[in-house]
Amino acid sequence: MILNSFQRCFTVLALGTLELLVGCSSGPRALAPVEDRSASGAVPTAVPSTVPAGPVAAPKAPNPEPEKVLPGAENAGKPGYYTIRQGDTLTRIGLDNGHSWRDLAKWNNLENPNLIETGQVIRIAPPGAAVESAGVVVRPVVNSALPAVNANAANSALASAPAASASSSASAAPSTPVLPVDEGLGFMWPANGPLLTGFDEAKNKGLDIGGKAGDAVVAAADGQVVYAGAGLRGYGNLLILKHNNIFLTAYAHNQTLIVKEDQKVKKGQKIAEMGSSDSPNGVKLHFEIRRQGKPVDPAKLLPGR
Repeated sequence: MILNSFQRCFTVLALGTLELLVGCSSGPRALAPVEDRSASGAVPTAVPSTVPAGPVAAPKAPNPEPEKVLPGAENAGKPGYYTIRQGDTLTRIGLDNGHSWRDLAKWNNLENPNLIETGQVIRIAPPGAAVESAGVVVRPVVNSALPAVNANAANSALASAPAASASSSASAAPSTPVLPVDEGLGFMWPANGPLLTGFDEAKNKGLDIGGKAGDAVVAAADGQVVYAGAGLRGYGNLLILKHNNIFLTAYAHNQTLIVKEDQKVKKGQKIAEMGSSDSPNGVKLHFEIRRQGKPVDPAKLLPGR
């Protein structure tokens, strides 16, 4: 009796447990909510390894920068223009072409004359001036404040002068051509010392005059200071005087510069003191005369000693 009752209870309990298990397995399952991650910055699921990745595109090369066009490039090779080379300065270019660096800066609208680039093309002749293919001004305007001499007239006068006596011609025995015309400037020696080295177009573009440190250096003719400084390599403390639109004179290796840029000076006026600045062999004055920028032999334009 007791056993039967226990069996019935166990059977009921087992059936209840079975119903519970069947109910859990057959009922609807709650699904996790779907999240949209497209705008959340989540890392996308990796591509299965069975899917071929395909070729990787090469990165695009950056666009090459356009080549820099330097100022004045359109005038390269034209008469009256100059293409700047490495090591050039406006002072050097001016000296070689018979102008002051200030004129060059003005003609080329250079706000800072120290900022010039290799390959840049600048004007080296006054605007409107007629020039030959080599860039030499052929119609210079002579400074009205300085006397001018017509070159043709001077040469004609020399050619028509009466012949000298036999004795005087023998003593003179000229072996050089007629002296170049100095446009009436009447150059004088800039220092009293001995001549150390003469003119040589290839090796020495002027005269080297000896002396002692502190000896006076004077202006060879009336003019205006267009450069005073030590910015031209090989010249030391340098003065450049402009006498007209034809002639410049240069005075190098000074120990002291007495005059300043833009100052007007008179022939024979003391402008510097002799020295040895940037000179390889002691105290001396290096003196040049430039005709339209080209060095000429000063001995042909200076009076005899």
